[in-house]
Amino acid sequence: MDENLTREAVVIVIEDDASVRAAVKELIESVGLKIRIYQSGVAFLDATIPDAASCLILDVRLPEMSGIKVQEELSRAGRHVPIVFISGYADVVMAVRAMKAGAVDFLTKPFRSQDLLDAVFAALERDSARRKMQQWQSTLRQHYESLSARERQVVTRVVAGKLNKQIAADLRLSEVTVKVHRANAMRKMRAASLADLVKMLEHCDTTTAPGRESGTFAMSSSRSHKGPNVEREHNYLKP
Repeated sequence: MDENLTREAVVIVIEDDASVRAAVKELIESVGLKIRIYQSGVAFLDATIPDAASCLILDVRLPEMSGIKVQEELSRAGRHVPIVFISGYADVVMAVRAMKAGAVDFLTKPFRSQDLLDAVFAALERDSARRKMQQWQSTLRQHYESLSARERQVVTRVVAGKLNKQIAADLRLSEVTVKVHRANAMRKMRAASLADLVKMLEHCDTTTAPGRESGTFAMSSSRSHKGPNVEREHNYLKP
Protein backbone atom coordinates (compact mmCIF):
# COMPACT_ATOMS: atom_id res chain seq x y z
CA MET A 1 0.00 0.00 0.00
CA ASP A 2 1.23 3.52 -0.83
CA GLU A 3 3.02 5.14 2.13
CA ASN A 4 1.22 8.45 1.63
CA LEU A 5 -2.13 6.68 1.65
CA THR A 6 -1.25 4.84 4.86
CA ARG A 7 -0.24 8.11 6.50
CA GLU A 8 -3.40 10.01 5.49
CA ALA A 9 -6.07 7.29 5.46
CA VAL A 10 -8.66 6.98 8.21
CA VAL A 11 -10.36 3.81 9.41
CA ILE A 12 -13.76 4.34 11.03
CA VAL A 13 -15.02 1.71 13.47
CA ILE A 14 -18.63 1.41 14.59
CA GLU A 15 -18.88 -1.17 17.36
CA ASP A 16 -20.83 -1.20 20.64
CA ASP A 17 -18.65 -3.78 22.39
CA ALA A 18 -15.81 -2.08 24.30
CA SER A 19 -13.49 -5.11 24.15
CA VAL A 20 -13.89 -5.38 20.38
CA ARG A 21 -13.31 -1.66 19.95
CA ALA A 22 -10.10 -1.88 21.97
CA ALA A 23 -8.79 -4.90 20.03
CA VAL A 24 -9.55 -3.40 16.63
CA LYS A 25 -8.03 -0.06 17.67
CA GLU A 26 -4.80 -1.81 18.70
CA LEU A 27 -4.69 -3.73 15.43
CA ILE A 28 -5.37 -0.76 13.15
CA GLU A 29 -2.92 1.53 14.92
CA SER A 30 -0.24 -1.20 14.83
CA VAL A 31 0.02 -0.76 11.05
CA GLY A 32 0.18 3.03 11.21
CA LEU A 33 -3.40 3.88 10.30
CA LYS A 34 -5.52 6.58 11.92
CA ILE A 35 -8.77 5.49 13.49
CA ARG A 36 -12.07 7.01 14.57
CA ILE A 37 -14.42 5.06 16.80
CA TYR A 38 -18.19 5.32 17.30
CA GLN A 39 -20.40 3.25 19.53
CA SER A 40 -23.48 3.52 17.30
CA GLY A 41 -24.47 4.10 13.71
CA VAL A 42 -26.54 7.10 14.72
CA ALA A 43 -23.48 8.84 16.21
CA PHE A 44 -21.50 8.15 13.04
CA LEU A 45 -24.19 9.41 10.68
CA ASP A 46 -24.29 12.68 12.62
CA ALA A 47 -20.53 13.10 12.12
CA THR A 48 -18.51 14.21 9.10
CA ILE A 49 -16.66 11.65 6.98
CA PRO A 50 -12.94 12.57 6.88
CA ASP A 51 -11.69 14.33 3.75
CA ALA A 52 -9.24 11.51 3.07
CA ALA A 53 -9.31 7.93 1.87
CA SER A 54 -11.50 6.15 4.41
CA CYS A 55 -13.19 2.87 5.16
CA LEU A 56 -15.72 1.68 7.68
CA ILE A 57 -15.47 -1.37 9.91
CA LEU A 58 -19.10 -1.89 10.78
CA ASP A 59 -20.70 -4.37 13.16
CA VAL A 60 -23.96 -5.79 11.85
CA ARG A 61 -25.80 -5.80 15.18
CA LEU A 62 -25.83 -2.40 16.86
CA PRO A 63 -28.19 -0.56 19.21
CA GLU A 64 -30.66 1.92 17.68
CA MET A 65 -29.67 1.18 14.07
CA SER A 66 -28.26 -1.99 12.51
CA GLY A 67 -25.13 -2.01 10.39
CA ILE A 68 -27.18 -2.87 7.31
CA LYS A 69 -29.39 0.16 8.00
CA VAL A 70 -26.29 2.36 8.32
CA GLN A 71 -25.16 1.10 4.90
CA GLU A 72 -28.57 1.95 3.44
CA GLU A 73 -28.53 5.44 4.98
CA LEU A 74 -25.06 6.14 3.60
CA SER A 75 -26.15 5.05 0.13
CA ARG A 76 -29.32 7.13 0.31
CA ALA A 77 -27.34 10.21 1.32
CA GLY A 78 -24.72 9.68 -1.38
CA ARG A 79 -21.93 9.40 1.19
CA HIS A 80 -19.22 7.19 -0.25
CA VAL A 81 -17.21 5.08 2.18
CA PRO A 82 -16.31 1.40 1.58
CA ILE A 83 -17.59 -0.94 4.28
CA VAL A 84 -16.09 -4.02 5.91
CA PHE A 85 -18.81 -5.77 7.91
CA ILE A 86 -18.03 -7.83 11.00
CA SER A 87 -20.57 -10.08 12.69
CA GLY A 88 -20.80 -12.63 15.45
CA TYR A 89 -23.47 -14.45 13.46
CA ALA A 90 -23.00 -16.42 10.24
CA ASP A 91 -26.03 -14.99 8.45
CA VAL A 92 -25.60 -15.90 4.78
CA VAL A 93 -28.64 -13.94 3.63
CA MET A 94 -27.44 -10.82 5.41
CA ALA A 95 -23.91 -11.24 4.05
CA VAL A 96 -25.18 -11.56 0.48
CA ARG A 97 -27.37 -8.50 0.95
CA ALA A 98 -24.44 -6.45 2.27
CA MET A 99 -22.10 -7.52 -0.53
CA LYS A 100 -24.70 -6.79 -3.22
CA ALA A 101 -25.05 -3.32 -1.75
CA GLY A 102 -21.31 -2.75 -2.23
CA ALA A 103 -19.59 -3.97 0.94
CA VAL A 104 -15.92 -4.86 0.50
CA ASP A 105 -16.06 -7.89 2.80
CA PHE A 106 -18.19 -9.62 5.43
CA LEU A 107 -16.17 -11.26 8.19
CA THR A 108 -17.68 -13.58 10.78
CA LYS A 109 -16.22 -13.56 14.29
CA PRO A 110 -13.81 -14.92 15.24
CA PHE A 111 -11.65 -13.94 12.25
CA ARG A 112 -7.93 -13.65 11.63
CA SER A 113 -6.34 -10.25 12.17
CA GLN A 114 -4.76 -10.52 8.74
CA ASP A 115 -8.14 -11.06 7.10
CA LEU A 116 -9.42 -7.84 8.64
CA LEU A 117 -6.31 -5.94 7.58
CA ASP A 118 -6.54 -7.30 4.03
CA ALA A 119 -10.14 -6.13 3.82
CA VAL A 120 -9.31 -2.72 5.29
CA PHE A 121 -6.44 -2.08 2.90
CA ALA A 122 -8.57 -3.20 -0.06
CA ALA A 123 -11.28 -0.78 1.04
CA LEU A 124 -8.84 2.10 1.48
CA GLU A 125 -7.32 1.51 -1.95
CA ARG A 126 -10.79 1.47 -3.47
CA ASP A 127 -11.72 4.74 -1.79
CA SER A 128 -8.42 6.33 -2.78
CA ALA A 129 -9.02 5.37 -6.41
CA ARG A 130 -12.56 6.79 -6.25
CA ARG A 131 -11.30 10.07 -4.83
CA LYS A 132 -8.60 10.36 -7.51
CA MET A 133 -11.17 9.68 -10.22
CA GLN A 134 -13.52 12.31 -8.84
CA GLN A 135 -10.70 14.84 -8.69
CA TRP A 136 -9.74 14.05 -12.29
CA GLN A 137 -13.33 14.35 -13.46
CA SER A 138 -13.67 17.68 -11.66
CA THR A 139 -10.57 18.94 -13.46
CA LEU A 140 -11.94 17.74 -16.79
CA ARG A 141 -15.22 19.52 -16.11
CA GLN A 142 -13.34 22.77 -15.43
CA HIS A 143 -11.36 22.38 -18.64
CA TYR A 144 -14.51 21.59 -20.62
CA GLU A 145 -16.35 24.60 -19.22
CA SER A 146 -13.47 26.81 -20.38
CA LEU A 147 -14.32 25.94 -23.99
CA SER A 148 -16.34 28.38 -26.04
CA ALA A 149 -19.72 27.27 -27.38
CA ARG A 150 -18.20 26.91 -30.87
CA GLU A 151 -15.25 24.88 -29.57
CA ARG A 152 -17.67 22.50 -27.85
CA GLN A 153 -19.61 22.09 -31.09
CA VAL A 154 -16.40 21.25 -32.90
CA VAL A 155 -14.98 18.76 -30.38
CA THR A 156 -18.33 17.01 -30.05
CA ARG A 157 -18.20 16.29 -33.76
CA VAL A 158 -14.49 15.44 -33.66
CA VAL A 159 -15.02 12.70 -31.05
CA ALA A 160 -17.99 11.45 -33.08
CA GLY A 161 -15.49 10.68 -35.86
CA LYS A 162 -16.29 13.48 -38.31
CA LEU A 163 -13.62 14.96 -40.54
CA ASN A 164 -12.76 18.66 -40.48
CA LYS A 165 -14.51 19.25 -43.80
CA GLN A 166 -17.66 17.51 -42.53
CA ILE A 167 -17.62 19.62 -39.37
CA ALA A 168 -17.10 22.73 -41.46
CA ALA A 169 -20.14 21.85 -43.56
CA ASP A 170 -22.26 21.11 -40.45
CA LEU A 171 -21.39 24.39 -38.79
CA ARG A 172 -21.05 26.47 -41.98
CA LEU A 173 -17.47 27.35 -41.23
CA SER A 174 -14.26 27.15 -43.20
CA GLU A 175 -11.97 24.20 -42.61
CA VAL A 176 -9.29 26.60 -41.38
CA THR A 177 -11.66 27.94 -38.71
CA VAL A 178 -12.58 24.40 -37.66
CA LYS A 179 -8.88 23.55 -37.31
CA VAL A 180 -8.33 26.61 -35.12
CA HIS A 181 -11.26 25.73 -32.85
CA ARG A 182 -10.10 22.13 -32.69
CA ALA A 183 -6.54 23.13 -31.77
CA ASN A 184 -7.78 25.57 -29.12
CA ALA A 185 -10.06 22.92 -27.61
CA MET A 186 -7.24 20.35 -27.52
CA ARG A 187 -5.02 22.87 -25.74
CA LYS A 188 -7.67 23.87 -23.18
CA MET A 189 -8.56 20.24 -22.45
CA ARG A 190 -4.84 19.35 -22.10
CA ALA A 191 -5.34 16.57 -24.64
CA ALA A 192 -2.17 15.26 -26.26
CA SER A 193 -4.02 13.27 -28.93
CA LEU A 194 -7.45 12.59 -30.38
CA ALA A 195 -7.61 9.43 -28.26
CA ASP A 196 -7.02 11.54 -25.15
CA LEU A 197 -9.76 13.96 -26.18
CA VAL A 198 -12.24 11.13 -26.76
CA LYS A 199 -11.50 9.67 -23.32
CA MET A 200 -11.85 13.07 -21.67
CA LEU A 201 -15.14 13.87 -23.35
CA GLU A 202 -16.52 10.47 -22.35
CA HIS A 203 -15.75 11.22 -18.70
CA CYS A 204 -17.19 14.70 -18.98
CA ASP A 205 -20.41 13.08 -20.21
CA THR A 206 -20.29 10.62 -17.31
CA THR A 207 -20.10 13.39 -14.74
CA THR A 208 -23.11 15.19 -16.17
CA ALA A 209 -25.39 12.43 -17.41
CA PRO A 210 -28.73 12.48 -15.55
CA GLY A 211 -28.99 9.71 -12.99
CA ARG A 212 -25.38 8.63 -13.46
CA GLU A 213 -23.28 8.42 -10.31
CA SER A 214 -19.82 9.92 -10.52
CA GLY A 215 -16.74 7.90 -9.68
CA THR A 216 -18.31 4.46 -9.50
CA PHE A 217 -16.02 1.40 -9.46
CA ALA A 218 -16.49 -2.26 -9.97
CA MET A 219 -16.01 -4.20 -6.77
CA SER A 220 -12.66 -5.88 -6.37
CA SER A 221 -11.85 -8.82 -4.20
CA SER A 222 -10.42 -7.83 -0.86
CA ARG A 223 -8.25 -10.92 -0.94
CA SER A 224 -6.27 -9.50 -3.88
CA HIS A 225 -4.96 -6.61 -1.73
CA LYS A 226 -2.60 -7.60 1.01
CA GLY A 227 -1.73 -5.29 3.84
CA PRO A 228 1.10 -5.73 6.33
CA ASN A 229 1.36 -9.20 7.83
CA VAL A 230 0.29 -9.57 11.43
CA GLU A 231 1.06 -12.87 13.10
CA ARG A 232 -0.98 -12.53 16.27
CA GLU A 233 -4.61 -13.53 16.48
CA HIS A 234 -7.51 -11.78 18.18
CA ASN A 235 -10.81 -13.23 19.26
CA TYR A 236 -13.54 -10.75 18.32
CA LEU A 237 -16.46 -12.79 19.56
CA LYS A 238 -18.82 -10.98 21.86
CA PRO A 239 -19.37 -12.57 25.28
